[in-house]
Amino acid sequence: MPLIDTTERLADVCARLATHDFVTVDTEFMRETTYWPKLCVIQVASEDEAVAIDALAPDLDLTPFFALMGDEKVMKVFHAARQDLEIVWNLSKQIPTPLFDTQVAATVCGFGDQASYSDLAKAFAKVTIDKSSRFTDWARRPLSQAQVDYAIADVTHLRTIYKALKARLEKTGRLGWLGDEMRTLTSPETYEQNPANAWERFQGRIRKPRDMAMLMEIAAWREREAQTRDVPRSRVLKDDALVEIALAAPPSQEALAGLRAFPKGMERSKTGADLLAAVERAHAIDLKSLPKIERERRNGGGATVELLKVLLRQVSEGHGVAARMIATVDDLEAIAHSDRADVPALKGWRRDIFGRRAIELKHGRLALTVERGKVVALEWQEEEPEAAGEVVASSSDTAAQG
Repeated sequence: MPLIDTTERLADVCARLATHDFVTVDTEFMRETTYWPKLCVIQVASEDEAVAIDALAPDLDLTPFFALMGDEKVMKVFHAARQDLEIVWNLSKQIPTPLFDTQVAATVCGFGDQASYSDLAKAFAKVTIDKSSRFTDWARRPLSQAQVDYAIADVTHLRTIYKALKARLEKTGRLGWLGDEMRTLTSPETYEQNPANAWERFQGRIRKPRDMAMLMEIAAWREREAQTRDVPRSRVLKDDALVEIALAAPPSQEALAGLRAFPKGMERSKTGADLLAAVERAHAIDLKSLPKIERERRNGGGATVELLKVLLRQVSEGHGVAARMIATVDDLEAIAHSDRADVPALKGWRRDIFGRRAIELKHGRLALTVERGKVVALEWQEEEPEAAGEVVASSSDTAAQG
């Protein structure tokens, strides 16, 4: 099958695709030597056809494809969509909507935390995916027929996966459960690489406001450099060196050269001068203006968190939903600290199946025991007034309530 490599052919294909209720989409890109992903191939399929688009073709304008991605009448189906959506956002400043991510849907349907495309293809389409072209050089031209066939397969089987997962979600009344995850995936903030926020990747390594100020300035400098030069962050400065500089706050070339993780000789380069300038800027920051350093929530709540983990596992298995989809460890620590924690686990459907019971467990109104090798929740309730003073336990196996 030839690649779509002209704007005219792409416009014709996208016009046909736009007449369908949904299309499946995937991309092939390269990122090993760049900051921004380099889009190489786009695959799109409807119920009637599947095509591969040569995104590197010199005579191709991707405007018709972006118009299709923004068509509200057509559902866009991806698997593990985040990186694909980042590419579309970077190139067009729009995010495909409406959106359905089969990996997220699979977690709701009980396929584990990160169900692979090949596993879902085997489960629903009864096919084994050929992975021989997975790590190919997608930027090299011409592409082989094997590469094109591999790329096309990623969207043809996705049609079957989508319809099967959607049917399951509708049958169980869980289609709405995807809402929070889809809102995150379709938010521009998810893909905007703001240098001012680059320090957040390392915030767990700092304990003092001055360290935070240093980290914010140095991380922002590295992010700007990587974006401007279009190289991976590590090509500018490795993570260990960045953190070491932030903690040491070297005042001079000599001090910079004495750091273990900093490349020898680089202190005399423009990079060295830029880093020392960042250190100076950090010293000028008003520490009162900095975000609060979040202390460990585990203090005094370790035992509660461990019990909540057991409850989470029971609820996850009982409802056939991946535990990560219901609550994270951060959520559990926040709940252990406060009944009114602002976390997803205490909102919406997550609160219904887990959050409310987590609070009950925390306050002794729910107990956990083991029956026939399974964890069972016991809800403790006071008897009617005539039996005042006595408490009875009613066994409620949430694993059977899914």
